[in-house]
Formats: sequence, structure tokens, C-alpha cells
Amino acid sequence: MAGTSLLALIDDIASILDDVSAMTKVAAQKTAGVVGDDLAVNAEQVAGVVPDRELSVVWAVAKGSLINKAILVPVALLISWLLPPLLTLLLMAGGAYLCFEGFEKVLHAFAHKSSRRAEAEASHAAAFDPKLDLVALEKSKIRGAIRTDFILSAEIIVISLGTMIEKPVGYRVVALAVVAVAMTVFVYGLVAGIVKLDDGGFLLLKSRSPLLRHVGGGLVRTAPILMKGLGIAGTIAMFLVGGGIIVHGWPVLSEGLHALEALIWARPLVNLGVGGVVGGLVAGVVWLGKRLRGGRVS
Repeated sequence: MAGTSLLALIDDIASILDDVSAMTKVAAQKTAGVVGDDLAVNAEQVAGVVPDRELSVVWAVAKGSLINKAILVPVALLISWLLPPLLTLLLMAGGAYLCFEGFEKVLHAFAHKSSRRAEAEASHAAAFDPKLDLVALEKSKIRGAIRTDFILSAEIIVISLGTMIEKPVGYRVVALAVVAVAMTVFVYGLVAGIVKLDDGGFLLLKSRSPLLRHVGGGLVRTAPILMKGLGIAGTIAMFLVGGGIIVHGWPVLSEGLHALEALIWARPLVNLGVGGVVGGLVAGVVWLGKRLRGGRVS
């Protein structure tokens, strides 16, 4: 009897872990756009820090990110328990914000290309200015990165919770905890690797082996391309994910897409189109609000 009970308990635990794994996988797919943007943004935030301090800054931001998620997970669970409809509104708002942020990135890429390059070069040069307070620079970058992470983490948690809202609360708690920790480790582990990629390349360039020097040169050349590619991929994913959230939360659009289910490419295109339109509309409202308040329109 005891053996049978133990086997039943093990089977229940395996079933729970399987369900949690499935929920985590779905959540990871749904939050891909935010995670991509989180990765690109944080890698950019660390740029300009003295190379010897890059990993320390990444670690400090990662700890801040875990604290952010430790606050956001219980708050999101409480909202889903006390006022579930609010979660849908937050999802829609998060989707609209993603679309807006993606639209802003595209707009700035075309409208402010030269000024952004000049700012980046000035920031990089300032990091090596002997008169600069490097401690203050680090603290400023860490605070800014943690603030940005809070917004992106909120989107990740809300979107993830939206994919498991029908599950028992215990499953949601475990799955959200797994998502929070896994996303943090994934994002900041990759950020650490990316920011040190060029350093690894320069180290290999000093090798006596022609092969290793060739690999080192490739890493040095790849680092900036990778950063740029991450930014582009993150922006596209923001439109896809944000547009997908809007489509799913808008019954008319969601039902209309059922007729196109046979066309695999139709849904991503619709999500991308809706994301672009919503992003443009929100950007227009923000622009108009700034104009009415007499503020500067960037």
C-alpha cells in the first residue's frame, strides 16, 4: 500500500512538472518579443562602461531584475485573483505599449540616425575621460537599466500569466516563478556573453595560432553586427507580439482570422500589420498630447 501511494505521489509530481513545463514553454513563446527587446536594451545599456566593470554592472542589473520580478509576480497573481478582467486590460495596454515602442524605434532609426550615432560615440568617448566619475556613471546606468527592466518584466509577467489564466493558482505560482527566474538567467547570461564577445575576440587576436587569430577577428567584427541584429529582431518581434495581443483581445479581429487558419503566414502578417497600425496610432496620440501641453516633440 505504501509503495502504491509513493508511486501515485511521484506520478502526480511528474504530471504537475509536465504541466508547468508546458505552461512555461507557451509563456516563453508569447513573450519572445519582449525578451528580445529586453536583451537588446540591456546590452545597449552596458555599452560605454569601462570593460573591466561590464560584468559587475550586468550582475547588479540582474539582481535588480530579480527584485523587480519578486514584486511583480505576487502583484500580478493578486490582480488575477481579485479582478481578472483587469488582467485583460493590462494585457491589451501592454500590447499597445509594445507596438508603440516598436513604432518609436522604427521612427527614430530613420529620423534620428545621425544624431543617435553622434550620441553613442560621445557616450563611448566619455567613458574613458579621466575626469569622469566612473562610479557615478555605473550607478546611473544600473538605475536606468533596472527601471527599464521593471517595465519589460511587467510585460513578461502579465503576458505569461495571460497564457495560464485558466490553470489552478498553484500551477500559476510555480510556472510564473520558473518564467521569472529562467528569463532573468537567459537574458542577463546572454547580455554578459554579448558585452564580452569583443573582449574575447581581442584576446584571441594576441594568440600565436593563425586559426585563433582568425576566429578572434571574426568575433570582433561580429559583435557590433550582433547588437544591431538583436535590435532589429527585437523591434519586429515587438510588432508581432504586441499586434498578436491586440488581435487576440479584440473578438472581431480574432474571429475574422479563423477563416485564414489554413494560411500559416496569414496570422503573423496580420499581427505585424495590426502592430504597426496600433503603434502609429498610439504614437500619434502621444505626439498630440505633447503638442497640446506645449512640450518638445522628439
